[in-house]
Amino acid sequence: MWTFFLCCCTVGVSVMDDEQLLDYEEEQEETHEPKAAENGSGDAKKIKGNYASIHSSGFRDFLLKPELLRAIIDCGFEHPSEVQHECIPQAILGMDIVCQAKSGMGKTAVFVLATLQQLEPVDGEVSVLVMCHTRELAFQISKEYERFSKYLSAIKVAVFFGGMPIKKDEELLRTNCPHIVVGTPGRTLALARSGKLKLDKIKYFVLDECDKMIGDADMRRDVQEIVKMTPQEKQVMMFSATLPKELRIVCKKFMQDERNCVFVVCFLFRWSGINGAEAVVIAKFKATRDATQASMGDRSMSQDVLWTSTFANNLP
Repeated sequence: MWTFFLCCCTVGVSVMDDEQLLDYEEEQEETHEPKAAENGSGDAKKIKGNYASIHSSGFRDFLLKPELLRAIIDCGFEHPSEVQHECIPQAILGMDIVCQAKSGMGKTAVFVLATLQQLEPVDGEVSVLVMCHTRELAFQISKEYERFSKYLSAIKVAVFFGGMPIKKDEELLRTNCPHIVVGTPGRTLALARSGKLKLDKIKYFVLDECDKMIGDADMRRDVQEIVKMTPQEKQVMMFSATLPKELRIVCKKFMQDERNCVFVVCFLFRWSGINGAEAVVIAKFKATRDATQASMGDRSMSQDVLWTSTFANNLP
């Protein structure tokens, strides 16, 4: 007989030692992020959510806009994943967030839903800036914005990345300025330097796969220059599958108030037993993991998806 231990909590911390936290390096494997539905096709195959979820609560509990709830239902999502359950309530309250969770846990939906929930579109103003390290990811995120904003007709989304004529981007910004911009650092900075992309009204600043951009010296310089063009008062959200200790310090510097932000980490530790049985432990600290592993004897342990803890007031 296997016992399932669930220990999932939100913790306010004044002092947190990095050594107490569990480190995680994402394994190279197929990701399971929900795919974006095809644009404008009523006959397009419906894409159902497929991230892991252990919560019985629904998206309605977040008190989202009716238009967002309709889009969520259309996408086939019923219950938020663990990372969404932890992050979305904090995000829609305007808290700065650093979130580390494995691919497939619905991180993209966290900032897409949180920004759409808070956004009050103003003609001619870019209010949301999302940056990521590849054009493929930028395109994917823009499609997620499009499908979740399908009933928010006033909201306009644009995606900018290298390899495409910059004149087309400049023309779009001049004639049909979007409220939400998704882009790669290089193209975003080029448009901002030319004055075609105005960043002085940004209210929500998001870095997806932030470790890739912060860890690369050239990209980090671009991101830092872009940040300086945005208002000091804005919500900052950063997401990553892996976040080494040395990058956590850098992440803090992007926060509006580095002493008062939310740090969310999601892991799951799974033990395999006889006849395929499994025990799942969701733990907070190394001590919990080590003690449980010792009690399981020689049974194998694999680190997978979904340990969750939220540290407020101080980013570890």
